[in-house]
Order: sequence, then structure tokens, then C-alpha cells
Amino acid sequence: MPIGAQPPGRRGTVEEPYSPLNLRLILAAFGFVVCTVLAVLLFRTGWTVPGWLLLAWALVAVVDMIVVQLRRRARRRAESGRDHSLFE
Repeated sequence: MPIGAQPPGRRGTVEEPYSPLNLRLILAAFGFVVCTVLAVLLFRTGWTVPGWLLLAWALVAVVDMIVVQLRRRARRRAESGRDHSLFE
């Protein structure tokens, strides 16, 4: 799967992107923090299976943050460094 500013074949354009990347990055970071903290609490109380599940979700959030950051960099290169608000 190529990681560019916009996935091929999607409805969005450079002016109106398909996904608000900045918001998606913040939400993935929030999910990582919440899942990690809850996993640590579950491990301390002895609930290992739910703890491992939350750690798996935290890993998914990290992968999502990496993909979003790569797409943000590609968008910045395509648009010559133009800044975007949270919802763009």
C-alpha cells in the first residue's frame, strides 16, 4: 500500500482531504496513552489477558500514528510546507 498524501482512489482532494490527519494523529496518541495506562493497571491487579489485549490495541495505535505521520509528511511535501489546522 503506498503511503502518500491521499490514498489512491479516494474521494478527497488536496484542498479537501479524505481524512483529517492532524485530528487522527491526536486521537491515535490518546488511544495509545489510555490503552497503555489501563493495561498497566490491569497487569497490577492480575488481569493479564485483558492487559495483553489493551497492549495489542496500544500497538495498533502506534502503527496508526506512524502511518498518519508519513501521510502528513507526504502532504507537506506536496503542498510546499503549508500548515493545516486540527481538522484538515
